Amino acid sequence: MKTALLQMSITDDKQKNVERAISFLEQAKQQCADIAILPEMFCCPYATKNFPLYAEKQDDMIWQSLSNVAKQYHMYIVGGSMPEKEESGAIYNTCYVFDREGKQIAKHRKMHLFDIDVSGGQYFKESDTLIAGNDITVFDTEFGKIGVCICYDIRFVELSRIMALEGANIIIVPAAFNMTTGPAHWELSFRARALDNQVYTIGVAPARNQYAEYVSYGNSIVVSPWGEVITRLSEKEEIAFCDIDLNVVDKIRQELPILAHRREDIYTLKRKE
Repeated sequence: MKTALLQMSITDDKQKNVERAISFLEQAKQQCADIAILPEMFCCPYATKNFPLYAEKQDDMIWQSLSNVAKQYHMYIVGGSMPEKEESGAIYNTCYVFDREGKQIAKHRKMHLFDIDVSGGQYFKESDTLIAGNDITVFDTEFGKIGVCICYDIRFVELSRIMALEGANIIIVPAAFNMTTGPAHWELSFRARALDNQVYTIGVAPARNQYAEYVSYGNSIVVSPWGEVITRLSEKEEIAFCDIDLNVVDKIRQELPILAHRREDIYTLKRKE
């Protein structure tokens, strides 16, 4: 499975951001990517005050643009994330996933809101304008099951483990770690979740803009089920292509059967119905 990591720059112009995303998706198609992944909040600058201003309902312009491109290019699209507005006025940090026919096959609303205050570092409070989602998201493809979550979600080990137990061999994470958390925890988080669950982990971030209110770390990444970094970008706007061999997942799980060795007679982990 050929993946495309689209580490694009974000401006304050929603339409230009969508057009830039489509341009990146076109390049992914030219390289015969099976699945293309956009970054978190690819349509707007990452700031709590922006989320209500840029928010759209499902089926509006951004959703329709991604659906159309997925169908036109016959390519899976993991649509990074965008502010989604409900009729009630509630706003979510939402990732839409489209299949090769442009049909929405998954929708993940960020479950864990990024409310932090690091002494001498980053302060951010997503809950000022966003509502947390409540669903764990795993979707089917001809390659197998894939899990998707958003940024801060990756820090919660239970979530990744449940996705793996539900059959996900890949966990995709549109994300925007910052210049405090990125250097400290970005690679560590993706390697840990990949190693713990013997899955591929893929993180796609916006390119870094040092003049932005929130500065993205960039460094989009792919990690193997053995915990090895097999692709990593810089901080700049760029695209990376990575071939994923899902046979590696089976091989590693046979050789080092961590999931099979869990003591379910003592502990269990599953989603609540």
